Amino acid sequence: QVQLVESGGGSVQAGGSLRLSCAASGYTYSSRCMGWFRQAPGKEREEVAAIHSGGSTWYATSLKGRFTIALDKSKNALYLQMNSLKPEDTAMYYCAAGGNCRRPLSQYDYYYWGQGTQVTVSS
Repeated sequence: QVQLVESGGGSVQAGGSLRLSCAASGYTYSSRCMGWFRQAPGKEREEVAAIHSGGSTWYATSLKGRFTIALDKSKNALYLQMNSLKPEDTAMYYCAAGGNCRRPLSQYDYYYWGQGTQVTVSS
């Protein structure tokens, strides 16, 4: 059974950084994508970034340059480094896995989801 557990969220001031982690168990990486998505209160879930098991990455256009996604298969972990955080980055951040990579930034591409970790950025 695939299980995804996010960690690393918290409260930070604008301009600060956070690194989110997603521990994956029971998951096979072969030719699959993993991704990060986020959902702010009252808004729909939106894409953040995705990564193929071979290393290719995709980013939401508005976030590219501030966020970096990384995958460490030896540790069964997915990461999201977030720099220069802004109040509008405040959201619940979700890890997703099992994507077939046809639409890496689409939430509908993914089978497995974590419970999320809250990120709050204050001005």
